[in-house]
Amino acid sequence: MPDQILVYGIIATALFFDFVNGFHDSANSIATVVGTRVLKPIQAVAMAALANFAGPFVFGTAVAATVGKGIIQPEFSTVYVILAGLIGAIVWDLITWYFGLPSSSSHALIGGLIGSGLIAGGSKAIVLPGVQKTLTFMIISPMLGFVIAFGFAIAIMYFLHQARPSKVNKVFGKIQIASSAFFSLTHGANDGQKTMGVITALLIAGGFLRSESFVIPIPVILAAASAIALGTFFGGWRIVKTMAFRLTSLRPYQGFCAETGGGVILTLMALFGIPVSTTHAISGAIMGAGATKRLSAVRWGIGKRIVYAWLITIPSSAAVAALSLIVIKAIININN
Repeated sequence: MPDQILVYGIIATALFFDFVNGFHDSANSIATVVGTRVLKPIQAVAMAALANFAGPFVFGTAVAATVGKGIIQPEFSTVYVILAGLIGAIVWDLITWYFGLPSSSSHALIGGLIGSGLIAGGSKAIVLPGVQKTLTFMIISPMLGFVIAFGFAIAIMYFLHQARPSKVNKVFGKIQIASSAFFSLTHGANDGQKTMGVITALLIAGGFLRSESFVIPIPVILAAASAIALGTFFGGWRIVKTMAFRLTSLRPYQGFCAETGGGVILTLMALFGIPVSTTHAISGAIMGAGATKRLSAVRWGIGKRIVYAWLITIPSSAAVAALSLIVIKAIININN
């Protein structure tokens, strides 16, 4: 059985990843409400932090179970494999934060687990159906976000085309506060759960929990929800700038459509236990809402950079995690 101090240290690493996740992905929750200038940044992050904390308690922990036992086969999910996966995710998150790229923390974590799992046991260590489901929705979620937000915005434009723009902006400015809180709630329900699954897998690997059932303990839910909420509050402003101002320019009704479209996707995925990327969902939704004015309203060059970051996230974090596990194994062998 692994040393208790080691397990606790890796749990602390998992909570640090959760903090970085909130820090990195705060743009997902507040980009539109800041971009439309409905809320000031500090107001937006405070609201998003509270909603992120509440998310797992509202929508359950089905996503946590998928991440904890649906990516790596349980017999290969050792504390060192999980540690290397977390290192891969954290390193990639910090790199993309530095360059202001809204990549997926979720896919960074999954990529990290895949990379360390492959080193630990080759392809037989990987739960292929779980990985395939993740890759499938990596493509589907931004497309759905684009279509839903575009459809909402077109419907609003059709039914309110005779209303004064100032009145529409005033009404949707108030409604957008609720839609932003809704998206933050679903963000916490999806992204916050991934760390819960990892910590629970660690507790099982360390012998603290029985492996027969995969149930997320209440203290784990509280700790992970708190970490992502704190990360969201301190916020990654480089990515907020990209999402809120550089990708496109939104009016309040378009911000409402983007947040609602993204939130609908995340709600469905949380209920079905599918670990999708909140970054992908909201990026697609923002582009869909922005494209209703005209296609040129979306800065597609920025969009392409975001897509490139999406495509390389899983292999890049997997590579860092694989290298990390090789180094960890070498250190263990030296000490032995």
